[in-house]
Amino acid sequence: MPSIFSAIVAGEIPAHRIREDDDYLAFLDIRPIRPGHTLVIPKREVDELFDLPDELLSGILGFAKPVAAAIKEVTGAARVGLAVVGIEVPHAHVHLVPVDGVFDIDFHRAREADQGELAAMADRIRAAL
Repeated sequence: MPSIFSAIVAGEIPAHRIREDDDYLAFLDIRPIRPGHTLVIPKREVDELFDLPDELLSGILGFAKPVAAAIKEVTGAARVGLAVVGIEVPHAHVHLVPVDGVFDIDFHRAREADQGELAAMADRIRAAL
C-alpha cells in the first residue's frame, strides 16, 4: 500500500510544497517541531533512507541544501538541523528543522499546525528560494 508521502507526491493529499523536481519533493510538516519544519523525500517510494539507490541517497542533501538556506533566512534560526528518524512513515525522508540550540529538535514538541500559518510559511520559504 502506498505511503502517505506517495499520496502527497501524486497530488492525492494536499501539502504545502516548497520545492520539487523529478526525483525529490520538499514540503512543510503538518506537525512541526518549530515553524518552518520541512520534510524532504525522494519521490520513489523506498521505506528506509539507507535502502535508497546511491544516486538518490547522495542527491537528497544537494536537493535539501537551498531549502535549508531558505528556511534559515525566513525563520532567523541560528542553523537548520537535519534529522533522520524513519519510523513514523514507511517512506525515506529527512527532517529540516530550524534550530537555535541542541534541544530544539525534540519530536515531543510537534503539534498540529494551523493550515493558514503553514500556507504563509510555505509562501515565505518559496520566495526565499
